[in-house]
Amino acid sequence: MDITTTYLGLKLKNPIVPSASPLSYTLDSMKQLEDAGAAAIVMYSLFEEQIAHERSELLHYLSHGTESYAEALSYFPDVQQYNLGPDDYLEHIQSAKKSLAIPIIGSLNGVSVGGWNEYAKKIEEAGADAIELNIYYIPTDLNVSGAEIEKKYLEVLQAIKQTVKIPIAVKLSPFFSALANIAKKFDQAGANGLVLFNRFYQPDIDLETLEVQPNVILSTPNAMRLPMRWIAILHGKIKASLAATSGIHTAEDVLKMLMAGADVTMMCSALLKHGPEQITKVLRDLENWMTENEYVSVQQMKGSMSQKAVADPAAFERANYMKSLHSYK
Repeated sequence: MDITTTYLGLKLKNPIVPSASPLSYTLDSMKQLEDAGAAAIVMYSLFEEQIAHERSELLHYLSHGTESYAEALSYFPDVQQYNLGPDDYLEHIQSAKKSLAIPIIGSLNGVSVGGWNEYAKKIEEAGADAIELNIYYIPTDLNVSGAEIEKKYLEVLQAIKQTVKIPIAVKLSPFFSALANIAKKFDQAGANGLVLFNRFYQPDIDLETLEVQPNVILSTPNAMRLPMRWIAILHGKIKASLAATSGIHTAEDVLKMLMAGADVTMMCSALLKHGPEQITKVLRDLENWMTENEYVSVQQMKGSMSQKAVADPAAFERANYMKSLHSYK
């Protein structure tokens, strides 16, 4: 049985990839993921704010007091004495590449071109096999149009594509007004893969303190419906690899995503809940199901239930809307 797959041009031993999460903070936990069967690991994200903070803080330390008197020039601090978050990130990638045999995918989280280009290049130089662009932007300006937002996203991708040679995946939000069209634009702009979908954090209100509080709610299997639908629609229509993320907890979830057309399935919440050993269980259940149903490879099932392949393509669109509503008894 062949459960290998290809994502971003990388040959992977199976379709299970842990997505960006605290599980990649340490080499020990990354090694546990590899031992459990992970085919690749997406690193936790390096945030645009971290890069901006490093630059402003370093500028302050290098310039503060230098105009007071000439002797101050000898007081320049050794940059190595300061904990520069982005540099720690790069060192972590280097260590992971030395310790692990599976591909390591760096992750950049932000929205502007800015320092992304420089750090994308550094991530490549640190040994990452690919980069995932997690473009997190909430457009709240009433005067900014959807077209402007799309342009900003595409500019980020194009700038980084000109900077690095390793594959680039773009983690998309589901909130574009014409998702199929923007997927096509990213594909044409050179994205090697699309990750569907980014789960933006939703703030809550604490009724005791009357404060807005950020928190994360782990996904449930119900969350997979949205990315599964769009992966099924996009499969075979763009060249970029398709990665499914959100709500993937079991082998059944993985199977559905592969049949919809995903090249890989990314897990986070299930691993945070159950630990790295969940990967081992999912892989075992995946192989058992394939044996029982006489599938010899992941490639054989990939896209077999995509919009292009099913008898009723309209089932992924509005045509079955009324039928769905009446299906609940």
